[in-house]
Amino acid sequence: MKTADLYEFGPFRLDPVQGLLFRGEKIVSLTPKAVETLAVLVEHRGEVVTKDELLQRIWPDTFVEEGTVARNVSFLRKALGEPLGGGDYIETHAKRGYRFVAEVHDVPRAPSVSVDPARQSVEARAAPPSARPGRWWITALAVAAVLLAIGAGMFYRLRASHVPADRKVMLAVLPLENMSGDAEQEYFASGLTEEMITQLGRLDPRRLGVIARTSAMQYKSSRLDTRRIGSELGVDYILEGSVRRAGSRVRISAQLIQVSDQSNVWAEDYDRELRDILSLQSDVAIAVAQQIRLKLNSEQHTQMRRASPVNPEAYEDYLKGRFFWNKRTVEGHQRAIGLFEKAIALDPGYAPAYTGLADSYALLGSALNAVLPRREAMARAREAALKALALDDSLADAHTSLGFVKMHYDWDFAGAEKEFLRAIELDPGYATAHHWHAYDLVALGRLDDAVAEARRAQQADPLSVIISRDVGETLMFAGRNDEAIAECRRTLEMDPGFALAHQVLAWSYHHEGKEKEFLDELRKAQELSPAVLGVFYALTGRRSEARRVLDHLLESVSKGYGFSTEVASVYAYLGDRDRAFAWLERSFQERNGGLIVLRVEPLFAPLRSDPRFERLAQRVGLAPLRTPARTSRSQG
Repeated sequence: MKTADLYEFGPFRLDPVQGLLFRGEKIVSLTPKAVETLAVLVEHRGEVVTKDELLQRIWPDTFVEEGTVARNVSFLRKALGEPLGGGDYIETHAKRGYRFVAEVHDVPRAPSVSVDPARQSVEARAAPPSARPGRWWITALAVAAVLLAIGAGMFYRLRASHVPADRKVMLAVLPLENMSGDAEQEYFASGLTEEMITQLGRLDPRRLGVIARTSAMQYKSSRLDTRRIGSELGVDYILEGSVRRAGSRVRISAQLIQVSDQSNVWAEDYDRELRDILSLQSDVAIAVAQQIRLKLNSEQHTQMRRASPVNPEAYEDYLKGRFFWNKRTVEGHQRAIGLFEKAIALDPGYAPAYTGLADSYALLGSALNAVLPRREAMARAREAALKALALDDSLADAHTSLGFVKMHYDWDFAGAEKEFLRAIELDPGYATAHHWHAYDLVALGRLDDAVAEARRAQQADPLSVIISRDVGETLMFAGRNDEAIAECRRTLEMDPGFALAHQVLAWSYHHEGKEKEFLDELRKAQELSPAVLGVFYALTGRRSEARRVLDHLLESVSKGYGFSTEVASVYAYLGDRDRAFAWLERSFQERNGGLIVLRVEPLFAPLRSDPRFERLAQRVGLAPLRTPARTSRSQG
């Protein structure tokens, strides 16, 4: 279907070129990706557009989670409301995709339609002389330049005082635009963006906070102005730019924008050999620090300036490895491992490659897979993390990886906390360190501390669906069910089909005695796993169906496609405690990571009054709860 200049439906007018949606004469507040999602759906109105098609159209050559599509559709439904006659503008077709159902009129663009001023200025600069404004504009621009020069000193002083000295400055690094003309180089632009986020996060953590990658990547190819983006992310400054790769040379153009007045604070171009990419990143970081008045001490300056040359091929393999690791799939971890190992072979002293290797093995060992036994995967993760730290003890992500292995596999919760706290000391804005530390605190029995730590992860990565859901889960663990319900609802606004959030919401309702809402949400979470379905049948008295699910689950576990803890939970709700504890013992022997939340996980609630439960909890090393859950229902 050919794309029209403009689309009209109901009271709305969609301009896909400028990336704007109008209701009457007012602009509807939407993220750029939400507008692009709407444009694709409207363009194919009446047809079911699959999730894969939306991902390919809106995020070409860039990995994002499938839930991002659902989140965008949720934003759209909320913004559009109901059409006349009720219903929705967008239909959901389960497990397939979405269909735009309202009547749409194609409207040619009138010559007088306004153009985004920022884009207009860029086009004017690029236009040939015959297309540029007349001489009177030149005079006007000259006068403006004089006025700007007179006001520059005053503006400089205002800018310096924009953020109070006693408040942390917040910064977002938007995805660098790939200007290479080669879609294969998207991994390079994405990787450099992530590296810049890491570099800036290390500058002065007490004074500067940097938004995490997951949230920043939502604005890839954004057409929103900086004020809108800054408001949505809660930041004071935005760093944006582009990268152009040509052979062994890299050119980065960067500019720092102050959100409050959208002023361009600083801009610079850098042209270097790829082997000097680390020093280039340091130069950008130091320039940003100077512009936002960070006072780096001599040690920080030395650390930033000591970036040594890197093997160009090793660096490329590292960036590609991170690209595949971010897919968070078994296949992605396998590809990432191969690339990180290739980088290490090229440059054995390159510490970040060992960190990537540790991350890949850690998550591979925590997922259902027939590739590598958990014991071997976690041993390799530990070895790689220790090697990374031997090369560079200042890597926050390496400390975090080691902490994960200690928590999730070794059940050394005190040792894990030591690693997480060291990572947070090095980079307080590293969301993953806060996120995993929250679950370590659950194992240590410090439930309210776990909630606070999960919220710190959310502050660093505000658009992360999984972190939002896990904030809800830690609240539920702490017995703060009203807060858990509110948080899960916010998660489901971002991704209505997120089964993990429906599961936490279900148990939070259960703990509040709201059985109808509990069963409704548990039904929505059934796709998550056979165990949830089996528990649902057991709770609703459909025991024969629960046993059929159990048989299926037992077969899956025998083939390596299920967890022993899931089998134990279904037996628990069927009232067969002996078999439930037998399967929990098997989980213990397998060192299943799910046992770290044994004391508070609702799936094990029917077993808590049995003396065997406390003995198992002590063998895992779980501390008694310092903040008892404020509901008796969650304790069985």
